Order: sequence, then C-alpha cells, then structure tokens
Amino acid sequence: MLLGLAVAAPVQAAVKDAQPNGFTLENSEWVPVAPQVAYAALVNDVGRWWPADHTWWGDASRLSISDKAGGCFCEINGAQQAWHMTVTFTDPGKLMRMTGGLGPLQGMGLHGALEWRFVEENGGTRITLWYRAGGYTPDDIGKFAPVVDKVQGLQLGGLATFLRKRNEGAPR
Repeated sequence: MLLGLAVAAPVQAAVKDAQPNGFTLENSEWVPVAPQVAYAALVNDVGRWWPADHTWWGDASRLSISDKAGGCFCEINGAQQAWHMTVTFTDPGKLMRMTGGLGPLQGMGLHGALEWRFVEENGGTRITLWYRAGGYTPDDIGKFAPVVDKVQGLQLGGLATFLRKRNEGAPR
C-alpha cells in the first residue's frame, strides 16, 4: 500500500524531521480553485482523486470522508472495512485534521496527526498536506519517512490533478 509510481509530483515536498520514534512530513501544491472548492473536493470526491493502488482493496470509489468531529475516513468493501483515520477538527475551506495511522502504519501500532490546510494564494489555493506520525515499534520509524512522504505526495498530487482538470472544463 505504500509503494507505487508517481502520477503527479508535488510542487514542494519535505521530510521535515525523521527520528527513531517518529517523523514529520509536509507536501504542498497550488491549485487554480478557491479554498472552499478544494476542501469540498477533498471530502466529496475522495474516491475520484485518491490513488486506487493506495487503498486496501484497489478501488478508490469505496473511500469516504465524513467531515465532522468524530467522522470517519473509511473504506467500505462489503464486509471488508477499514477505518483509516478519524476526523478530529474541521474548518471548511481552511483545515481538516485527522488522526490515526495510514496504511501499514496502522498495523504497526503507529499513530499520527494529518492536516489538510487550504490557504488562498495568487487567485487559487495552496493545499498543504502535513503529517506527523510516531509511536512504539522495535524498528526505526524515521526510516519510513521518505516512503510515506512519496505516498503523501501521490495523494496530494491526485487531489491537485483532479482540481486542475475539473477547473479546465469550468466556464470562464
């Protein structure tokens, strides 16, 4: 679930820090839509932009995000179900914070805070995907940072590409 080919390279990507007990990542992209539009696509269209090869059952259309405190970022495939993260904060058009461990990190007992930040910039929106993960594992968690960063770049890149293509077809 953490391996894959890049479909869109993020404009800015960084492993902010990586230690044996955790790491912080930040990826950022500019898109030519308003913050409210970008936020709405994050929530309402997740199944249309999330990379399918980074789902448990290979079908991104089975993903959903409930944008309320305690909401679920879930993947439902009949009896097969995954609660990827819990929505812990939402300020539509500005910020969504989720907590949990994405992908294999969840099974390793690691936990994190993930933020989708939306800031108006140059007639569009700067979307920043920030993730800080940590916890106990006998492994050096910091070694996972570059791979998780690459995957987060794919996820953000998927949203940015979706928004750009949708914007190309918008009336002027």
